[in-house]
Amino acid sequence: MKNIQLLSGIALIALSLTSCKDEKQEKAQKTIDAYVTYVDSVKNVKADDLKADWATVEAEYDRRAENAQLALADIKDNTAESEKINASKVKYEEFKKEMTTVLAPPAPSPKQQLRNALFGEGKIGDDMSFSWVNAQNIHSVYQQFVHTVEDNKDSYSREDWDEIKLLYEALDSRKNTVEKEGLTSEDNRKIAGLKMKFAPMYTVNRMGAKSDENKEAKK
Repeated sequence: MKNIQLLSGIALIALSLTSCKDEKQEKAQKTIDAYVTYVDSVKNVKADDLKADWATVEAEYDRRAENAQLALADIKDNTAESEKINASKVKYEEFKKEMTTVLAPPAPSPKQQLRNALFGEGKIGDDMSFSWVNAQNIHSVYQQFVHTVEDNKDSYSREDWDEIKLLYEALDSRKNTVEKEGLTSEDNRKIAGLKMKFAPMYTVNRMGAKSDENKEAKK
């Protein structure tokens, strides 16, 4: 009788262990399936629609990917599941590349690129505001403007020169205001020298650019 009870006890323990093992494996399977499903659901959403929530999507992906990888250890023969995980990783990385393009800020227009080169990144926008130019920095602003034009004068189109003239006149207008705010005579003298350099450079190269465009138009 005792032997029968002992055998029954061993059988119950074995059954319990098997049950726990099966339950653990089933849970691991569900974790992996949830990861695969998540990747597929993300790929089915348009990239533009995910822009605002992309940081949340990435955080959730990282969490699910880590859990799926850990779950592999709880599956006895996990070759097929490992391949499923790897396939989903490839899918996600491909989609992530697409998102990188969507999330990247648009390239500035040629006009804005010119403004950035002449005054610094983002200093002059569509509002053409020069309020950031003051008595302390106006000489360096003129200096960067004139030297940049001088360095690139052979590459500017007629439209570029028209934009340069417009910006130059706006800067000059700001100078009239700044002069009343304590512009030193030394800076004023240096700015005058830069203006003398710019004027003939603009005239000659603007005419040259127009002439080149006329020759191209006749071809």
